[in-house]
Amino acid sequence: MAQQIHIVEDDVAFGKMLTSFLERKGFNVSVSLSGENARKTISENKFDLLITDLKLPDDSGLDLLEFSQKTSPNTKVILMTGYAEVDTAVKAIKKGALDYISKPFRPEELLMIIEADFQNTESSEEPISETVEPKQPASQPTSEKPKFVIGISEASKKFNEYLKLVGPTDMCVLIQGESGTGKEVAAKAIHNYSSRKDKNFVAVDCGAIPKEIAASEFFGHIKGSFTGAVNDKKGHFEAADGGTLFLDEVGNLSYENQIQLLRALQERRIKPVGSNTEIDVDVRILSATNEDLLKAVSEGKFREDLYHRLNEFSIHIPSLHERKEDLFLFIEYFLNEANKSLGKEVIGLSKEVEEAFKNYAWPGNLRELKNVIKRSVLLTNSRLIPLEVIPREVLFAEKTKKETVDFSKESNEKQLILNALKEAEFNKTKAAKLLNITRKTLYNKLEHYQIDL
Repeated sequence: MAQQIHIVEDDVAFGKMLTSFLERKGFNVSVSLSGENARKTISENKFDLLITDLKLPDDSGLDLLEFSQKTSPNTKVILMTGYAEVDTAVKAIKKGALDYISKPFRPEELLMIIEADFQNTESSEEPISETVEPKQPASQPTSEKPKFVIGISEASKKFNEYLKLVGPTDMCVLIQGESGTGKEVAAKAIHNYSSRKDKNFVAVDCGAIPKEIAASEFFGHIKGSFTGAVNDKKGHFEAADGGTLFLDEVGNLSYENQIQLLRALQERRIKPVGSNTEIDVDVRILSATNEDLLKAVSEGKFREDLYHRLNEFSIHIPSLHERKEDLFLFIEYFLNEANKSLGKEVIGLSKEVEEAFKNYAWPGNLRELKNVIKRSVLLTNSRLIPLEVIPREVLFAEKTKKETVDFSKESNEKQLILNALKEAEFNKTKAAKLLNITRKTLYNKLEHYQIDL
């Protein structure tokens, strides 16, 4: 059955061009010229993919993304952006968008994103149901160590040491870092360093689960337990039994869902929705976030007891900006991946492109770098990637300025706390005032950074 795609684009000619191209590739395509019409169409139909412009006369792509997630959670979303809107596009990725593509682009670039996602979906979408021999969950177990760049920077060396150190334990690990840094890859590495490596690794995007169905997603349900429950369903906890459950963007869970998760972690037992029978589960929990959970705890948005449950050990993934020495190692890795995927033989970057890559800040981190490399390889007909195939936001970026101290980042926060304690002569109340945080938050941070006074 052909995939259903809906395009939201107020440029009539551009929308027709995309429609014609995608229909020739075998997709069923419909178009809305406004946000209002798109919302009505999304509400009345089911689509596999929504492709929307970021800026519309009466709406925004981000708002349509949120509307689609509530109305049709299974619909993937790709945003089309202007070259100067990469920061907003990164926000869209954080909110759950599949990807973004910068205008102007060739239809082949969009097709590459669509086909890659549909191939992944087809290979991993086996329904989870109660049978004599349960099928594998949507997230397949991994028995081989993931391939990733080790890195030569000090930040990467420390990061990889932590992965190897905590991997063989059964500790809950909180992985923190900016969006696009590869938190799921890190979680898989921890899983594969553990004795659970031959069991399931189940990844869950907490930001993409509506709070109303979160209990069913995590714990499963029995047939007839609520409207739409036409079959028994196994939840993520049971699917990961004996293995590892990875909770990505855990900070997005509602307060009610946090309570349910905490109870499951404490008791190691779950009860499917509509069932009176509890099920024992043996699951290791890895979680990830790009938010400051300590701040969320102090603001009452995230439960402190759950935070400590999840944070038996914390790992900070350095951003690409923090490990500049590794940039060309990642470029080589993604270049080889793209050549293999696209059947190309591009051997490297031109000198001009190398300079542009060094000057760019890469706000989308490894995800953005991977996308730029793959699209550039697709468009390159020579041995070296030329300047003309590079996205405009990369080319027109200002040269990277000298780093300024940013105490909001975890890498600098520990030193700031130590400096404040010294200035306050190790009086915690005074130190908290200097840091402009509560005394309780300071105690949490002392514990988090293992600062022993």
